[in-house]
Amino acid sequence: MTEFNSVTEFREQCGYEIDGFWYPRVTKIVDIKAKPALYRFYGRLASFAEGERIKKQSATEGTMVHEAAEAVLLGREPEAPPAILPAIIAFRKFLEENKVKVRPEYVEHRLVNHDERYAGTLDAIAEIGGVLGILDIKTSLSIYRDYDLQTSAYFAAMQQTLPDLETRWILRIDQSRSCANCGAVLRSKGGKHQVRTVAGNLFQRTCTHEWNPPEGHIELKESPRWQDDFRAFLGAKRLWEWEHEDMLKQAGYLH
Repeated sequence: MTEFNSVTEFREQCGYEIDGFWYPRVTKIVDIKAKPALYRFYGRLASFAEGERIKKQSATEGTMVHEAAEAVLLGREPEAPPAILPAIIAFRKFLEENKVKVRPEYVEHRLVNHDERYAGTLDAIAEIGGVLGILDIKTSLSIYRDYDLQTSAYFAAMQQTLPDLETRWILRIDQSRSCANCGAVLRSKGGKHQVRTVAGNLFQRTCTHEWNPPEGHIELKESPRWQDDFRAFLGAKRLWEWEHEDMLKQAGYLH
């Protein structure tokens, strides 16, 4: 049984039409990989439905952050709702302090790898510390290794267009509130509130928290070596093609 009602729905949700040809999207391909952290998160909830609700709301919040970040990268004033404003302020401050140079023509850039037959949309091409690289923005709880599969696919697709491309970065945008009394941290995402305390700090467990205003946080991780990640991406792509073989044949992608 397929999760798609028609080949048209499959094509719309899983790929892009470029120059008369349909290509699967990088993010859909990477979704084939198991995500243990996500499974553990669902396991701690009261029901699967609750997990889906949180996931959907988190995606909406993530889209708002991405749209505001895109405006900042392009030198425009972002329309940032108060709920995400601390994160966007931190993002703008990071760009200024690190003198990040962005190539506007490659912000939200649609790319295609004709040889390996996939497409995607990268967040930005940027220069940080004099080094040019793929810049991918995330709003997740942490920076997961899975992201390296995605950015390696972008790197491979862009290396001929930009031969001076050297590296990849994951830039995580987040915000949280700290307790004025004990230093515990409150993170709210998707309507779920999570308090993080330091292991062994008994005072944090019993503290009647007084939360400070939210503050934005930026985390940057560089991954200059892309070839091994790209080989893993191609393996995931082959598995994804196997999983959706019937739809891909109907879409004219496989024969």
